[in-house]
Amino acid sequence: MFFYKLKKANDEINELYQHPGYTIALLGNPNVGKSSVFNVLTGMKQHTGNWPGKTVELAKGVFSYHDQLHHIIDLPGIYSLLTHSSEEEVSRDFICFEDCDVCVVVCDATMLERNLNLALQVMEITNKVVIAVNMMDEAKEKNIVIDTGALSSILQVRVVGISARTKEGFKELKDAIMQTACEKESKTCVVQYQKLEKSINRIAQCIQTTFINKRFLALKLLDSQVHTERFYGDILNVEEVMSIVNEEKQELKRNGVYEHFEEIVVDALQQKTCDISKRCISIHDKKYLDKDMKLDRIVTHKIWGYILMLMLLAIVFWITIQGANIPSDALSNMFMHIEVWLHEQCAYFHVHPFIEGVFVDGMVKISGWVISVMLPPMAIFFPMFTLLEDFGYLPRVAFNLDGFFQKANTCGKQALTMAMGFGCNAVGVSGARIMDSPRERLIAILTNVFVPCNGRFPTLISIITMFFSGLLVSPWNGLLSSVLLTIVIVFSVLLTLAISHLLSHTLLKGIPSSFTLELPPYRKPEVKKVIIRSIFDRTLFVLGRAVSVAIPAGIIIWLLANIEFEGCTLLMYISNFLDPFAHLMGLDGVILLAFILGFPANEIVVPIMIMMYMANSTMMDITDLTVLKCLFVDNGWTWVTAVCTIVFAIAHFPCATTLLTIKKETQSWKWTSISFLLPTIVGIVLCICIHAGLDLILLLLHL
Repeated sequence: MFFYKLKKANDEINELYQHPGYTIALLGNPNVGKSSVFNVLTGMKQHTGNWPGKTVELAKGVFSYHDQLHHIIDLPGIYSLLTHSSEEEVSRDFICFEDCDVCVVVCDATMLERNLNLALQVMEITNKVVIAVNMMDEAKEKNIVIDTGALSSILQVRVVGISARTKEGFKELKDAIMQTACEKESKTCVVQYQKLEKSINRIAQCIQTTFINKRFLALKLLDSQVHTERFYGDILNVEEVMSIVNEEKQELKRNGVYEHFEEIVVDALQQKTCDISKRCISIHDKKYLDKDMKLDRIVTHKIWGYILMLMLLAIVFWITIQGANIPSDALSNMFMHIEVWLHEQCAYFHVHPFIEGVFVDGMVKISGWVISVMLPPMAIFFPMFTLLEDFGYLPRVAFNLDGFFQKANTCGKQALTMAMGFGCNAVGVSGARIMDSPRERLIAILTNVFVPCNGRFPTLISIITMFFSGLLVSPWNGLLSSVLLTIVIVFSVLLTLAISHLLSHTLLKGIPSSFTLELPPYRKPEVKKVIIRSIFDRTLFVLGRAVSVAIPAGIIIWLLANIEFEGCTLLMYISNFLDPFAHLMGLDGVILLAFILGFPANEIVVPIMIMMYMANSTMMDITDLTVLKCLFVDNGWTWVTAVCTIVFAIAHFPCATTLLTIKKETQSWKWTSISFLLPTIVGIVLCICIHAGLDLILLLLHL
């Protein structure tokens, strides 16, 4: 019966593919629920972000309606088709040049006046537009009434009220899309740009092109800040057109108009949206934003904003530390039993000891360690991080940190990529795509590793707890550990700013660019969706990459620990070789070698130290931190060693996954090499200076 239903479903899908429908472009401002609309239409789980530019690639999907399969493209969130960022160019070029039957402009019902700006610009290009006014349920709660019929009458396009959260209005939306797609294309003048109309009309009349709207092309050609090759390539008489464009520019300059080009365009759009809003929107409770404003006065305050940010960070870390202990122990015990069972099976089938060691004590043991140490903290940290994102708090963090990054001669968007790095540095590196300037993008990529990722938290937490907060009894030691970890995080942020400032004045000189950061309204997070999304989109994705590099690392580490030469393992030879240099850094050869062997995955640094200190041939798990501290102290550790180890854990080479991501993003071995060398050199220099400084202080105290 099951296979019959499966075959029937496949037959229906194949039949739909034989009846292709329309191509629909989905666009809108950031934070209007555009990706949620995409998910409802297609059934795909497309991640939604709460800051501009987070989605920088096109997402594609399909949905069936009226026995046809329609293709829908989720374009990057943008504010305007006339400005100059890469995200906006992607959306604009798709609408202008791709085979698009209908443009669905998603608007926020609570911020409709602002969102209509983009809708009017799209209507300058084509009248094959449907306006989907999303979040109608939220508007109702805030006593905002929108007359969609009047709005449709004024704009002469179909307007549909929907709610992606409750899935209301989507049948009407699909009907509107189908009806609009069947209509003929027409060219209409939507917005009058005073003092520019004469120039726009003259240029438009002389253009020979297949472009969908000559007026929009004429307006774009007058904008001297951007020269898009695709626009020029579509003009058949380029030289004639450019001659007239230059003449019109000179005329506008003589009349004092050209210097205010952008202001004229913006003012015309704002005037139009204002007129429309007065006729279509009724706000019965104009104090609906008061709560958000009052909260923002605290969250973005010059003093309280930072205090709140540090407190929330400490709380997140405390919950992560306390909550991860029990599941980590459970997973560790589970993998221990799996290892015992595998050893029994190997003995039963007479597997060669070498193969048994490589497979069980190498691959399985290290993979089990990575999963048991990494999975529980991520399963707690990522959902909490996503809850803050959905609530609307993370954009406020970027707003608070923007001034610091501006002083470091970089873009405030780097704060967003840095925030992504707390979960995984590779994700933070990929997130640097949201930055328009290649210089600032490189700075964000090169400095993201200074933010400790989830893989380095176990090492930091263990050392902090053993040497600095273990003196207090539970539960205060957990609270103190989280506070100290927050101080370490603040140090890493300051280090990121310092290195960014250094790069912007040496290798990557330049002037910081500005960017538009929208502070979205505070919203109640959808906890169920947050948990599902954070586990599948982030936790399992990052964990899978970590395990994939931990498996070969386990083989190499086991071989180094078991191949002996003159009674000494290769691990000890390498450790002894590194020992003199490591002591200059306040470390020892074992610690330095553990970080080197932890290149595939930072989670295995501490287990490697334990294995080498105990002269064991396999990695061991010591869950009792008191026993672990005794082991470290017996091998020469002091609180100075702990401080230097923490510093080197923050500032050292990226892991293998992050390094591969850097190579993919930069397409350059040069910048990949610099991203490896820069944090390593910084970490070595910092450790040497801190070790020398602390030794000098201790010496003076003893005199």
